[in-house]
Amino acid sequence: KYKVETKVIVADFGAREIYNGIKAGLEGLEIGVLVNNVGMSYAYPEYFLDIPELEKTIDKMVNINITSVCEMTRLVLPGMLERSKGIILNIASASGMCPTPLLTLYSATKAFVDYFSQGLHAEYNSKGIIVQSVLPYYVATKMSKIRKPTLDKPSPERYVRAALGTVGLQSRTNGYLPHALMGWIVSLLPTSTAINLIMKTNKQIRARYFKKMKEK
Repeated sequence: KYKVETKVIVADFGAREIYNGIKAGLEGLEIGVLVNNVGMSYAYPEYFLDIPELEKTIDKMVNINITSVCEMTRLVLPGMLERSKGIILNIASASGMCPTPLLTLYSATKAFVDYFSQGLHAEYNSKGIIVQSVLPYYVATKMSKIRKPTLDKPSPERYVRAALGTVGLQSRTNGYLPHALMGWIVSLLPTSTAINLIMKTNKQIRARYFKKMKEK
């Protein structure tokens, strides 16, 4: 469609033993831009100990949301350094900006991505590498289970267009003006107030989920 050559490397980021295969697949390619956007969340907001298949979920979520970002950066950054240019976009989440009860594990993994990105940008910016932490609120995707885009829950295409406009201008961004406004409002609240509000909202979403399940 876009008259470009595309190479596909299939990998399950829930597993740890995939990176040698990816490294081999990238052999000889000049990677100018790395977008770390693989991610998983909860099926619905839930108390930590009540998460279905908790042990498996911890392992999978850490592998997908944290390990993948570190490992893919390890594979691609050396080539960028050699050429003194490159862009790494790490997709975190607005839920990583403030502790998010009932999405605690997800929120913590995204806080890691945010901190990792900020530190990496400080380390390598002077060497011609841009590392950006992208912190979206809800986007209408399969993961968020939002089908209909709205102004504050944009389609992926609309969100990406806006977010790409911030590359090179902001090393940490919500990527989209309505999301930036939401982030600014939340940042004005005392952390304890924000946590209580999020807890209340996620409890409501959880209750709606169980009600829906009962009706099935």
